[in-house]
Amino acid sequence: MTPPPVFLHHRSSLDHDTGAHPERAARIVAIERELEQLGWLGFELVDSPAVERETLTAVHRDSHVELIERASARGGGALDLDTVISGGSFEAALHAAGGAVALVDLLLDGSAPTGFSSHRPPGHHAEPGKAMGFCLFNNIAVAARHAVSARGLERVLILDWDVHHGNGTNDIFRASREVLFVSIHQRALYPGTGPVTDVGVGDAAGYTVNLPVAAGSGDAVYTSLIEHVAVPLTRAYEPQLVLMSAGYDAHRDDPLAGCTVTETGFAAMTSSMRRVCTELEVPLGGVLEGGYELGALARSVAVTLEVLGGVAAPAATVDAPAVAPEAVEARERLEEWWPGLA
Repeated sequence: MTPPPVFLHHRSSLDHDTGAHPERAARIVAIERELEQLGWLGFELVDSPAVERETLTAVHRDSHVELIERASARGGGALDLDTVISGGSFEAALHAAGGAVALVDLLLDGSAPTGFSSHRPPGHHAEPGKAMGFCLFNNIAVAARHAVSARGLERVLILDWDVHHGNGTNDIFRASREVLFVSIHQRALYPGTGPVTDVGVGDAAGYTVNLPVAAGSGDAVYTSLIEHVAVPLTRAYEPQLVLMSAGYDAHRDDPLAGCTVTETGFAAMTSSMRRVCTELEVPLGGVLEGGYELGALARSVAVTLEVLGGVAAPAATVDAPAVAPEAVEARERLEEWWPGLA
């Protein structure tokens, strides 16, 4: 009997008190209320463990972990203009990273066919020695490093569709061929990183793929970049695990950016990735990042889970997106490292 997909969460996400801030506990409440009304879409609820210290410090410096721990123990405060910490933040951050790591283990052990790690604070901006952009620890990077270092994988693909560039994940793996990082993000938006010229360094050139898009980009552009760039890259790279940095602030209703993706677009992007992962027999999981309009966030997570947990992988149909000019340009540019992509 096939085990059910898993939804990893932990109540400590509600104890990360950011006050009057877009990245607030109400995000988790909205997501879980929506999923509860939908019967959790067949997902099994799993309480996330706290990440092991050595797993965390495989990515983050000891001094950074200690700083977050001490600041939280003192009751918190502002780490920078965007990033707030409270008395409950360290525990929440440990479970956010631990949920992503536990998701990897469940997928690789065959204990779940797919899954989603839904926690806060988010992670993809966090650097090895720096919290920033609402993020304390880089949850998906910690999980990917665990997959490589502790579980022995040689190829992990991270797809980041959050509207803000995942600078932390980008930089953590920019010198590594063990993780192929693909990011779609709004150009010239916070944190201002992720140009097309950032392709990785040394013999890992070509293993960092940045796909910045213009403000106003919506379903047509995003779904084409997934279907016509991320999918063929996945086939070429042949990963042993695919993780999605699933941020929903590219939604047309989100207040922090200017893209116009809808729930239909997020469902289509997930569908493309599930189809190629099924084709390659590769496990696929999602890790929550941004998304700040509560209704849009909740609905978008729900359609992602609906596609992830569907009984059968979606088939390619005549409704496949047209090839957007942004995808044509990206394929031509990436041909240098991925022959045949153009």
